[in-house]
Amino acid sequence: MKKYMVILPLSAVTVFVSLPEGADAQIVVSQVLQETVGRVIRAIDLEVQRLQNKTIWLQNAQKALENQLSKLKLTEISDWSEKQKNLYDNYYNELWQVKSVIAYYEHIKDMTGKQATLVGQYNHAWGLLQSDKHFSADELKYMQSVYSGILQESVKNLDEILVVINSFKTQMSDAKRLELVNKAADRVDTNCSDLKQFNNQNYMLSIQRAKDENEVLTLKKYYGID
Repeated sequence: MKKYMVILPLSAVTVFVSLPEGADAQIVVSQVLQETVGRVIRAIDLEVQRLQNKTIWLQNAQKALENQLSKLKLTEISDWSEKQKNLYDNYYNELWQVKSVIAYYEHIKDMTGKQATLVGQYNHAWGLLQSDKHFSADELKYMQSVYSGILQESVKNLDEILVVINSFKTQMSDAKRLELVNKAADRVDTNCSDLKQFNNQNYMLSIQRAKDENEVLTLKKYYGID
């Protein structure tokens, strides 16, 4: 698991200027991240719906032109029909571009959904660990710093995702957009994997400190371990 530095970036999704210290700061970061993830997902849903409507319109227009062109004989090809064929090509190219954008949005939505799951898993795990008497104050403080680092890395992921979303409204090559998407996806997967690994390490450490078999069974049930 990578080491996390507890540094909150000047983020496009960071809506607060100063934070309280300790666990309260984690709660604020978690809440803001969860709310922002929700807003991003809803915005993506609306954009995908708009693009899907446009796809249907382009497909219908393309089909109508296709039917017209199929009725023409080769000897009847004229300037008018050439214009129609050019228009057909334009519809086809735009349709391909719209479908490509939808694919990007669906991929981004999947990444954002993973981040929402990450925040939910963090909230669940941290709530359990804070109530576990097997950990000292110093150990909980260390856990707090690692969890804060993971959450703040997730904020950076959202920044990168917002850059990609905004790039559809500005000039950016498909290659550059794909590069940003892939980098963000890799970091999201890393954060999710690290969170799961760190949670399991903490759960197992608590179980190892159990005094007897009954307590082991109780802790396994507490942490949802089979």
